[in-house]
Amino acid sequence: MKIVREEIFGPVMSILSYKTIDKVVRRANSTDVGLAAGVFTKDINLAHKVIAQLEAGITWVNTWGESPAEMSVGGWKQSGVGVENGKNKKGLEAWIRNKSTLVEIGGAVPTVFAKL
Repeated sequence: MKIVREEIFGPVMSILSYKTIDKVVRRANSTDVGLAAGVFTKDINLAHKVIAQLEAGITWVNTWGESPAEMSVGGWKQSGVGVENGKNKKGLEAWIRNKSTLVEIGGAVPTVFAKL
């Protein structure tokens, strides 16, 4: 499906069925882009296992769309043009792959996206 193979810059969520976690990770990583990914689950250990395998620069667990300005974010693969935000060490950027993760565990203050 085109919607899951291209970057969409808007409030859109693709929901796909799956049989195994390994197939989910393979499907998610089979794209040419890797800007962002999200996991929705009650099992926080499973969420971290999946997030660790996803080829994406920013990941969310049970939430999406926002990150603190001080958190550095950079796309993987053909996404983005470098790392934004945060306090980066320019000399190390060529040697690292940045991944930022935000986890919602309940009771959070509503985000700007809650009004959409």
